[in-house]
Amino acid sequence: MKWPRPRNRMRRAALVVTGVAALLAGCSSGSQLATGGASRHSPGSSALPSIIATTTSTVPLTTTTTTSTVPLTTTTTTTTPQQPGWATLSVGPHGIAIDERTYVQADGTPVVVTRFLANHVDFNFHVGSQDPPSGRAVIGPDSGPVVGAAERPLLLACFNGGFKVAADAGGTESGGTVLVPLRVGLASLVIDAAGYAQVGVWGSTVPTPGEAVASVRQNLPPLVLNGQLSSNAGNWPAWGATLGGIPRVPRSALGEDASGNLLYAAAMASLPIDLGAALMSAGAMTAMELDINPGTVQLDTAATPGAPLVARIPGQTRPADQCQAGWVRDFITVLSIG
Repeated sequence: MKWPRPRNRMRRAALVVTGVAALLAGCSSGSQLATGGASRHSPGSSALPSIIATTTSTVPLTTTTTTSTVPLTTTTTTTTPQQPGWATLSVGPHGIAIDERTYVQADGTPVVVTRFLANHVDFNFHVGSQDPPSGRAVIGPDSGPVVGAAERPLLLACFNGGFKVAADAGGTESGGTVLVPLRVGLASLVIDAAGYAQVGVWGSTVPTPGEAVASVRQNLPPLVLNGQLSSNAGNWPAWGATLGGIPRVPRSALGEDASGNLLYAAAMASLPIDLGAALMSAGAMTAMELDINPGTVQLDTAATPGAPLVARIPGQTRPADQCQAGWVRDFITVLSIG
């Protein structure tokens, strides 16, 4: 089922795509997750684990109504209010742009779910300096391994991409240039030329007919589809090779809810089924696993556009300014809409 998304969005003015398109890429570890170690989930099981939601507010926000009167004109502007259960992380020109809630696994490990609000943010895909290999493809100044100059004043967040190309977990495309062949049936992050992003199944729910696709990042089959957890979610080996062959490792995933908001979930010791359960609890109808293992999972957010980034995943090893300093792996930037 294709979930409708709002289309009345403003294009970001500061980011201009010229001539050659931005190059897309892939981020992660391996192709299989080795079993090993004890867990409450047996292979093949897709029963939802116990998840408890907690909320910690980090950025105070008030709902403001301002009426300014000039000759013959009255303007009323209302910021987006904070939703109960969600803590504000980032505020843009129109109110809350990014918020967060934390779900606690049965073993006490926090799963952070961060929500990027539709019509408040745009997305941009960046190629790492090493992966995926770009060959002779031309990479634009705002699509390379470092956050571009035009993005910096708009930057609200940065998060990791998917598996390495060598893991054979799916294809990539940027600006109409296919770097790795796209495969029908795989979970895909699709970003159009205006920065609008959605998560779906390639050849089924994405791309939208007539969509001007700029970037595609595939990674494995969907973890959540039509609001249902994958029947293979409990089969750890199907979701990537882990460092040391243990089931609980740092993991990340990306979903989309029925309102068109994207949801990023991550934990430093988790199973695919745990991330899927947390994303579904947050409202995800579709979701895909992203990168796994230490040194790859990262999410950084800024309180306002262009402000310093702060690491958001408890225990993440990458510094908050990794995307600004440059990274060997691909990543996604989240930009404020003016």
